[in-house]
Amino acid sequence: MRRLLPLVLCLGAALAACAPIDVSPVPPGSDVPTTEPGGPLVTEQGELRNRAERAARQFVQVVDTVEPVAEAECRRVASNANCNFIIVVDDRPGQAPNAFQTLDRAGRPILAFNLALIASVDNADELAFVMGHEASHHILGHLARSQQNAAVGAVIFSGLAAMTGAGPESVRSAEQFGAAVGARTYSKEFELEADRLGTIITARSGYNPVRGAEFFMRIPDPGNRFLGTHPPNAQRIEVVRRTAAGL
Repeated sequence: MRRLLPLVLCLGAALAACAPIDVSPVPPGSDVPTTEPGGPLVTEQGELRNRAERAARQFVQVVDTVEPVAEAECRRVASNANCNFIIVVDDRPGQAPNAFQTLDRAGRPILAFNLALIASVDNADELAFVMGHEASHHILGHLARSQQNAAVGAVIFSGLAAMTGAGPESVRSAEQFGAAVGARTYSKEFELEADRLGTIITARSGYNPVRGAEFFMRIPDPGNRFLGTHPPNAQRIEVVRRTAAGL
């Protein structure tokens, strides 16, 4: 088992935008909130730092508990796959909450989480579910299957364009469009598959997947758009509930 957790040791500072904490004395009579009468002063920056430190500790704890379970499930379901998950943190500011699965150049599976997502979850169950979901994408081979679907779509669309006598630019455009259509063809099914296996991983890690899936209730609902990449949130939550009930 090998983990790469860049920035986790300084995650508290990163979530707090690395701003220095003001600990200078406050003049008597100033209207500043305190933790209790006569207690230490709590500045806005200080509270931000506290939240950041809690988020960092929670992230490390969830990684420590979920990753071994995800690796064991990977070896059970996909015995030929590389199950040595690497966890990374994207510290770029100003991003919307996001997590994704990818591979490095050596083919090792990477689970990436940005700071906005780590800070946005309400509890460890939600973070564990997101981690289990992303690990499931790798275990189920979704990345390779999406790439294959994209290649098939590109060939079909570019071939049809060529048959109509389209010029090189039009053929290339058709190829790009076909790749996008192909990659999205089964994306909703992939998400639901990852939700099912992610539920199992979350539960086996000691977390509550149903409570974790409540994360979907706070993100925009994609609805049921044609060729959309994600299924409706209500459908995903129902899949989690049914899977959890059968465990």
